[in-house]
This record gives sequence, C-alpha cells and structure tokens, in this order.
Amino acid sequence: MRSLLRGPAMNDEEENSDSTPLLPSARQAEAAPVCCSARYNLSILAFFGFFVLYSLRVNLSVALVDMVDSNTTLTDNRTSKECAEHSAPIKVHHNHTGKKYQWDAETQGWILGSFFYGYIITQIPGGYIASRIGGKLLLGIGVLGTAVLTLFTPMATDLGVVALIVLRALEGLGEGVTFPAMHAMWSSWAPPLERSKLLTISYAGAQLGTVISLPLSGIICYYMNWTYVFYLFGVIGIVWFILWMWIVSDTPETHKTISHYEKEYIVSSLKNQLSSQKVVPWLSILKSLPLWAIVVAHFSYNWTFYTLLTLLPTYMKEILRFNVQENGILSALPYFGCWLCMILCGQAADYLRVKWNFSTISVRRIFSLVGMVGPAVFLVAAGFIGCDYSLAVVFLTISTTLGGFASSGFSINHLDIAPSYAGILLGITNTFATIPGMTGPIIAKSLTPDNTIREWQTVFCIAAAINVFGAIFFILFAKGEVQNWALSDHHGHRN
Repeated sequence: MRSLLRGPAMNDEEENSDSTPLLPSARQAEAAPVCCSARYNLSILAFFGFFVLYSLRVNLSVALVDMVDSNTTLTDNRTSKECAEHSAPIKVHHNHTGKKYQWDAETQGWILGSFFYGYIITQIPGGYIASRIGGKLLLGIGVLGTAVLTLFTPMATDLGVVALIVLRALEGLGEGVTFPAMHAMWSSWAPPLERSKLLTISYAGAQLGTVISLPLSGIICYYMNWTYVFYLFGVIGIVWFILWMWIVSDTPETHKTISHYEKEYIVSSLKNQLSSQKVVPWLSILKSLPLWAIVVAHFSYNWTFYTLLTLLPTYMKEILRFNVQENGILSALPYFGCWLCMILCGQAADYLRVKWNFSTISVRRIFSLVGMVGPAVFLVAAGFIGCDYSLAVVFLTISTTLGGFASSGFSINHLDIAPSYAGILLGITNTFATIPGMTGPIIAKSLTPDNTIREWQTVFCIAAAINVFGAIFFILFAKGEVQNWALSDHHGHRN
C-alpha cells in the first residue's frame, strides 16, 4: 500500500530523491516516545513564547480604538453609515481614565505599521546569529526586549506620536530575530517525519496569542483603560523569558534531562541532512529557485494575513459597527479557527508522509494550495455580502482558518531544502514577507478614504489576487529535498 500511494505525480528526479522519508539507518529505530519528550517540551514552551510575541504585537490594534479621541474619528468621518449599528448599548466604563489622542486615520496607519520597520531589519541577521550561537538566547532576548519595551508604551504615548512610533519600531527589532532563531533551533531538534507536527505546535502559539489578546485587550479597555493592556502582556513576557532560559537547550546534545534514546533518535535522523561547513554559501542560497518560491509564497500569504491582523478591529468597528468589547471578541474568531487548523494540519501532514508515503514536496504543495487559494476565495466573498455582519464574520473566519493549512506548506519548507541554514532562509523570506506589514495598512487606508463597502472590496480583492499568484508560483518552483549547496559534501540523503 505504501509503495502505491505517493501523492501527486512527480518527475523522476523528484521521486528518486524525495520519496524516501528517512535514512535506512534511521528507519531501523522506532521514533522516541512523545510523552514528556524533550522535543515536544520544546515545542510547547515555544508555543507559549509565540503566544506572548503575538499578544505583544497585536494588542495595540484593539487598544488603539480606545486611545483615539472619538471627536477625531468624527472629524475624519471614518465610520461608515452603510450598515446599521449592531452593538449593544454601551455601558458606563468602570474605570475610564485612559488618555485620548488626536490621531487621524493616516497617523494611526503609521503607528500600526511602524512595528514592521524594525522587524524587517533583524530578520537575516537573526538567522545568521542563530546559526552561529544557537537560537535559545537570541529568541529569549528578543521576547524579553519586546516585553520590557511594551511596558513603556503608555509613557512613550505621552511623549508624542513620534516616540510611540520609535518604540514600536524597537519592539519590531526585538521580535525580528525570533522566528529565524526558532527555525535554527528546529534544524537540530525536529526529526524529518515530525517537522510538521513540531513546528505547527510551536508556531500555533502565535494564532492563539491573537485569539486571546484581541478580546482580552477589548475587555481591559472596556472595564479599565488601555494602559493596562500593555502592562499585563509585558509582565507575561518577562515571566516566559525566565522559564525559557531555565528549561530549554540549543541542541539535544546539550540538553540536561533528555533521554539517551530520544537524543540518538533525533541525531541519527538528521545526521546526513546537516552541513558541517563553516562558511555560509550566500551566493548559492540567493540563486536557489526553491528559496524564491518560498519568498513569493510567504510575501503573498502575509499580505492578506497582516492586512487583516492590523485592520480587522478597525473594519469591525467602522464598517460592521461593533463596540470595542465586541470588536475584540469577533476579531479573534478567525484566528481561533486558524490556530485549530494549524494543529490539525501538522498532524495530518506528517501522517500523509509516514502512513501514505506521500513525498515531502507533494505535502508542501497540497497544503500551500489549500492554505492560500482557500482564504482568497472567502476573503473576496466577505467583501460582497453587504451589511450581513454575521455572514461577514463567518467568511472572514473561514478565510483565516484555511490559512492554517499553509503552516504545513511553504512555512516550514526552509527545513526541507536546507536544514543547516533554515534560520537564515527564514530570515530572508520573512524579510520580504514583512513588507506587507509595513505597507499593507497604509495602502488599505489610502484605498478606503470614504470607508465604504465598495472600497473594502477593492482591498480584499487585491489581497486575494496576490495570494493566488503566490500559491501558483510556489507549486511550480518549490522543492522538497535537501539542496546540494546545503550539504557539506554536496552528496547525501535527501528528504
């Protein structure tokens, strides 16, 4: 059965190099148990780390709604009158002491986008440093720095909009190293046939962080004031840093409590995939078409993701017309679906590889296709259902949920083609993929001067078209095997 079910057709070269998931020597050893294992403990702690990171990143999206003076909003005439008010009568705030600021729509766009101006700078350096010193310390410092800076957000806001923009850019610098550092760690920790499971568990924390922080930020703003949003998540980040530095190790070989059997299982499964060369083959990396396939897919996917991440609370308030508390809860629904989808897809992807003998590239293509074209279809649909706010929420939720498939597609393909340089490769692709976070909110604001449904339809259609293009490009040019330049002797097993 396993020899017959190989997934979608491949050419001869791909089939010969990519259909055998493990080395013969590794095949003889059974996988180390999952329960209480060091590698799954790492994935769970990383899960909470990315939970914290995205909480620190997105809380401003909700808090900003409460930070801006409503008179400024009225002056800008941003709230659409096309749809009826759906909010329940607003109750008196228990402790509404947060200051209000006279920020117009353009200023808000710059505030939301400023994070990414710092985030884009440290992507490639973060990947390179992690490949040299390990990802543990780098990721920990990235989270700690972002958490500490978040505590100073209310102070920076009082100093003026420029200070707030600079602070958010500095937070971006800290967070910019985190994903490359985590990828670099997984290059030493994730056995090939467990990559989808382990990586989706760890990175799914980002989605759950969005799910929890959006409504929680709305509740805090509603019953207290927006300053406590930043204090709460900042403290949580510091606590996580202490646990991370205490429990985690960079590699299985340096882990203090890992079992000998698990260590041997991980090391043997990776031994012919990792390079021993000290010099990074930058030219070969930049000339690699499979890498650019990931770049295009990553950029395209993030255009939709970041547009919704930063502007969905505003869309809920100004188009569908919900108050801040309801806004946070409804804005979080799509990311709850994405979180659940990521976890399930990670299990399904590795199941297809182990039990059905699907090749790596087949799995990556299938999951990328569903995770990019599916969201595009429902995103466009959400823009064309008028003021049916219930259906809009459903379509946006389905769109973002289907995006979870991509977590087992292009998102982890770096480890398939060059595990030794996975952190650097992610730094490169995430550099390009950060551009939508910098420009998406600004472009969306410029495309919606009158804040009408028709204008938002344009925003959604552009994002969908970019998503579809990225999916097609990835399917055509992606690979699933370790590339020659990523192996020290340019020979060896390909997974």
